[in-house]
Amino acid sequence: MGFKMGIVGLPNVGKSTLFNALTKTAAAQAANFPFCTIEPNVGEVAVPDSRLEKLAAIAGSRQIIPTRMTFVDIAGLVKGASKGEGLGNQFLANIREVDAIAHVLRCFEDSDVTHVEGQVNPVADADTIETELMLADLESIEKRRANLVRKLKGNDPDAKQQDRLLARAQEAIENGQPARVVDVDAEDAKAWKMLQLLTTKPVLYVCNVGEDESVTGNALSEQVAEMAAAQGNSHVVISARIEEEISQLEEDEAAMFLEEMGLAEAGLDRLIRAGYDLLHLETYFTVGPKEARAWTIREGTAAPQAAGVIHGDFEKGFIRAETIAYDDYIACNGEQGAKEAGKMRAEGKAYRVKDGDVLHFLFNT
Repeated sequence: MGFKMGIVGLPNVGKSTLFNALTKTAAAQAANFPFCTIEPNVGEVAVPDSRLEKLAAIAGSRQIIPTRMTFVDIAGLVKGASKGEGLGNQFLANIREVDAIAHVLRCFEDSDVTHVEGQVNPVADADTIETELMLADLESIEKRRANLVRKLKGNDPDAKQQDRLLARAQEAIENGQPARVVDVDAEDAKAWKMLQLLTTKPVLYVCNVGEDESVTGNALSEQVAEMAAAQGNSHVVISARIEEEISQLEEDEAAMFLEEMGLAEAGLDRLIRAGYDLLHLETYFTVGPKEARAWTIREGTAAPQAAGVIHGDFEKGFIRAETIAYDDYIACNGEQGAKEAGKMRAEGKAYRVKDGDVLHFLFNT
């Protein structure tokens, strides 16, 4: 399991340039005009994790398999998209399929790149997109509640739950708040997710700055940071142009380029890490002579469900998980050393997997 992030933004904010760079493809056409991306482009990237190579070196693994993240480049939205303006609802529908939304905001000045609103104002741009998603949700909610009337008269329990949750979302949106501000009880969590409302998606603001501002950011990105903090959302500062240049270089050349720019790591790494934090994701490993592999789970996942990420049979027949913390695996120079040092634990069904755990699952077939 990785996760899927939809990249959204107004036209000409650097969305497709960023997508191209992150996925190292030319699938998304980056051009200085609106709607140059006509179909949503999907690209997968390996999630960088230096721990994986260290584990593989100790175990003598023949193959290293990182977990993966999917980016979906969704065409530029404009005011009125919820009513079909621009490319409208075709693209709003694509947002329903992603786990999180990255709002790419233009935080650079460039007279050669037109702005669809005629001025550079990232906070206003973010508000435009949020408003369109809220309007689309409101329209969807009203239609769905109208369709539930007959079932509600028949006291259908599922319809009652759905209508109650839709009513709470509607109240939030009518008060100018996205649906994600609604506090949902554990027993309603599954039904709430099934509603697939656009504004329940976690949001990460991506400040696209000029090359010279990639380290420190600028006044525009600071405005976004303040907005994100006020909303309880996250933000990252990235130069799409720099990411584009890095994507064309070999690994060692890219490292030298980053050092020259004063950057500790590529924007991709920061973006993925921010996405993991946003969705409360973590990584565990399986390690052996054949392969060292990373697996993504949500924080607090129980051992059987973590095993199920590999194969459903692992979850159904789960017996126990032989568990070594990452630091112990490294310090003891592998599985055998960890066993001898008493650092391998046998964990049962109630165990909540921790980030960095090296696991070996025992199960009945």
